[in-house]
Amino acid sequence: MLYRDEAIVLRTHKLGEADRIITLLTRNHGRVRAVAKGVRRTTSRFGSRLEPFTHVDLQLAEGRNLDTVTQAETLTPYSKGLGLDYDRYTAGTVMLETADRLVAEERQPSVQQFLLLVGGLRAMVAGEHGPGQVLDSYLLRSLSVAGYAPSFAGCSRCGLEGQHRWFNPSMGGVLCATCRVPGSASPAAETLTLLGALLAGDWAVVDAAEPRHLREASTLVAAYLAWHLERGLKSLEYVER
Repeated sequence: MLYRDEAIVLRTHKLGEADRIITLLTRNHGRVRAVAKGVRRTTSRFGSRLEPFTHVDLQLAEGRNLDTVTQAETLTPYSKGLGLDYDRYTAGTVMLETADRLVAEERQPSVQQFLLLVGGLRAMVAGEHGPGQVLDSYLLRSLSVAGYAPSFAGCSRCGLEGQHRWFNPSMGGVLCATCRVPGSASPAAETLTLLGALLAGDWAVVDAAEPRHLREASTLVAAYLAWHLERGLKSLEYVER
């Protein structure tokens, strides 16, 4: 059975001498793994259209284990914009790996994750905000959509409203003094405000933040991500934090 969908190419693997296995995050079919036959040949009609970061419109033939790409048209080649800037490219790579990990089940609709990734890559290429902040905002939002929404406005354990000084990834965000658990971090109040702004997309607050608060927020976002993914991301090691 043939079907059409738009997708972001997350990663590729060689298969045989001329083919590739393409991992895609599609708009309507979730995470899909498909074979692109002959794409490594110089005569391939759509080899360059199936590279990581590319936003494509696809026709696929459904298969038992792997689908097969039968048509591919480029919608937006985000790789061109990201490839010119190391910081944006490495941050974008983290976004692709995160999407790959968060949308684990194949062929399950995941429209919100797809739209978040497209929006994140668009913002990364536009260059209006720092790559680290675009990445942190994307990570917090994608974790929220996946069911791991952090709390920055009230105690994540008892729900007590107000400004709290403790943060613990394993507890889901900020903690009041009563609920504090050993090993909790004590970030600056400005950092917690910044984290809330990153989650909400309040770019006026984000862009006005001081570098030390940006660095502290990035450290906490990385810790929160690693906890909920159960292991760290390889690509995050190359990002300036």
